[in-house]
Order: sequence, then C-alpha cells, then structure tokens
Amino acid sequence: MARLLAYIAAGSAAGGVCRFLLTTLVQQRFGGAFPTGTLVVNITGSFVLGFIVRYALATPAVTPELRALLTIGFCGGYTTFSTYSFETATLIEDAQYQRAAVYAALSVLLALAGTFAGFVAARELLSVRGRI
Repeated sequence: MARLLAYIAAGSAAGGVCRFLLTTLVQQRFGGAFPTGTLVVNITGSFVLGFIVRYALATPAVTPELRALLTIGFCGGYTTFSTYSFETATLIEDAQYQRAAVYAALSVLLALAGTFAGFVAARELLSVRGRI
C-alpha cells in the first residue's frame, strides 16, 4: 500500500506542476479575461484520462501501480475535472442517461454552491479577524 501511495504522490506532483505550467503559458498567450488555461487543462486532462484508462485496462503492459500513478496521481493532480468527465462518460456509455444527467448537474451545481459557501466563510473569517 505504501508503494502504491508513493506512485500516486509522484504522479500528483507531476500533474500539479504540469497544470501550473500549461495554465500559465496559455493565460499569458491568450490574456486573462477568460480562463482559457483552465479550460485547456480540463479538456486535455479529460482526453488523457480517457485514453489511459481505456488503454491500461485493455493491456497487461500497464501495471496497477503505473495506472494509479497516471490516473489517480497525474490526472488527479493535473485536473479533477477529468475524473468527473470520465465518470459521466462511463455512465452514458452504460446507457445510464438519467444517472449521468443527475451526476453532471449535481457536480456542477453543488461544486459552484460549495465555492460560493467558501467565499462566504472566508469573508466571515476576515470580518472576525478585522474585529479582533
């Protein structure tokens, strides 16, 4: 288990660094009015995860450790949106259209709600700190 966690950690570190570098490069090139860098990362991450999972599960050449490094680690560090996309696509492929729609809608809406709740919590904490 410790070895598997080390693989995942290494992949996460590499994915996070790649995300930062690509997002920065794209944003510098296209400007900051629209989050183009994040969009590019989410699209490429979804492509990479879809490719790796389908390829890795179809061949014994990819060990479970390497698969974990690339999927959970690298893709997870690069973008969690890829996991969301893959899980939604899998539900659609399995003809679970209602579940896919519910999962997609809840993921987006509840994630946005969580973000706004985080904004409120941060504002409140800053307000309390300002009164101390």
